[in-house]
Amino acid sequence: MTAPLTGGAAVVSALERNGVATVFGIPGSHNLEIYRHLAESSIEHVPVRHEQGGGYAADGYARAGGQPGVVITTTGPGLTNTCTPAATAYADSIPILLISPGVPQGIERADVGWLHEMKDQHAHLDTLVQRSVRVTSAEEAARTIDDTFAAWRVSRRRPVHLEVPLDVLDGPWSPEDGSDVPDLAPRALPSLPGDQVAQISATLAGARRPALVAGGGAREAADAVRAFAEQLQTPVVTTANGKGVLPESHPLSLGASIRLRCVQRFLDRADVLVVVGSELGDSDLWGGTLQPGGTVIRIDLDAGQLQKNLPASLTLQADAGQALTAILADVAAAGREDRDAEIAELRREADAEAMQDGARYRAIQDALRSSLPADAIVAGDSAQVSYFGTVHFWPMDAPGRFLYPAGFATLGYGLPAAIGAKLADRTATVATVVGDGGFLFTAQELATAAELGLCLPIVVVDNGGFAEIREEMQSRGIAPLGVDRRSPDFAKLAEALGGRGVHAGGVEELPRLVRESLEHPLPTVIALTI
Repeated sequence: MTAPLTGGAAVVSALERNGVATVFGIPGSHNLEIYRHLAESSIEHVPVRHEQGGGYAADGYARAGGQPGVVITTTGPGLTNTCTPAATAYADSIPILLISPGVPQGIERADVGWLHEMKDQHAHLDTLVQRSVRVTSAEEAARTIDDTFAAWRVSRRRPVHLEVPLDVLDGPWSPEDGSDVPDLAPRALPSLPGDQVAQISATLAGARRPALVAGGGAREAADAVRAFAEQLQTPVVTTANGKGVLPESHPLSLGASIRLRCVQRFLDRADVLVVVGSELGDSDLWGGTLQPGGTVIRIDLDAGQLQKNLPASLTLQADAGQALTAILADVAAAGREDRDAEIAELRREADAEAMQDGARYRAIQDALRSSLPADAIVAGDSAQVSYFGTVHFWPMDAPGRFLYPAGFATLGYGLPAAIGAKLADRTATVATVVGDGGFLFTAQELATAAELGLCLPIVVVDNGGFAEIREEMQSRGIAPLGVDRRSPDFAKLAEALGGRGVHAGGVEELPRLVRESLEHPLPTVIALTI
């Protein structure tokens, strides 16, 4: 028998209409009307073990697959469990749609002891995401989903929360009745002002030592970034979020090295510095500063980014790919200096600086790279093995292959993000490399990966707790407190949760163990103590 159409049907119908193939979530007392219609839809529902894991999985799904991630929660605790993933996605401009019920209309902020009641759930989420929308009808809920997906196609892609009051979610819905919701204005990318493009092109035409910084906002402009670099013989530095925008095997690539002081000094010496799709925040520069002596050009889809943290002489609010392509059309390719020797020397200097913090992690990266395909996707945490290791010592030749929570720097991201990436493309090889401290934030998602039958090598680098904070305490003369933690037997934990688990006796065993893990249709934890 066909289920009656309710607000839940309006939500599911809108998701299908916008091409959503997968959602992550956990059913609860208040979101059951969504689940009624989700079960009859074409959408795959992935039941995670904790909503935090669902949020990170949706993030990894979006970063690796290029399509927005969707999370469905219940009210109150179910939704608040996604707050850290929501803030992570906001910091890194990742499109995630969080859908939750809300208190029925008429009892907002009433403090009547309603199940899962919060003082103001909608306002709470609005502090974390691009916008939180509390709707008043099923039609408005569907239209909000349409509007969100339309906006993501032409503007900065940040998370959105949709709150559907329980009486709306459970109430009747007629697909033909949209009269109470105004038509949405058509969405388009910002137009390219010809005079601004011409001015930027003229400036670049006279440049002799240009440099380009590509951030996360350039992820979908990889072809244009490459053409720009090659035509203007421009070295390219990326942020961690922009890693792979220019293949790191390319002779003009300096990799995701913007935090290194030698690279920052190099950028300061550029006569024209072009910054595309980055806010140049502290999480990018790691306490460093850029003080370029030449002209600064900033290109960003978000007008609010154009003067942030580094004032620019010339700005262009535009899609990165369209902007770079238009600029190149006006700049001659001839007469550029060969900068191979300069770049090679800077690479050596950057490698030496990166080794100061990352020497103990480099061998791990080299061992894993040797055992995985060149196009493997790697998910990490805000852990030393990631930001001192993978960022610098695992070259990647395309964006979306390194999944890492750069801006919010959270722990627990790696494993669920890898699950999301694997579900975005089950044919892709996906691996996780995390520390022991962060892994235990979301280790229960091993059960999710096992239930889904995901082949997933998970390397847990065990340094006995929270090494970064331990070192910071010691550098300040603080006695270590709360940072030295006893680890469980990670191999047995994996087996208890339905996966496989093995111990690596040393780094030299990693290639064999990883290759063996790729032959099993289950997640495999490889525990390595350093």
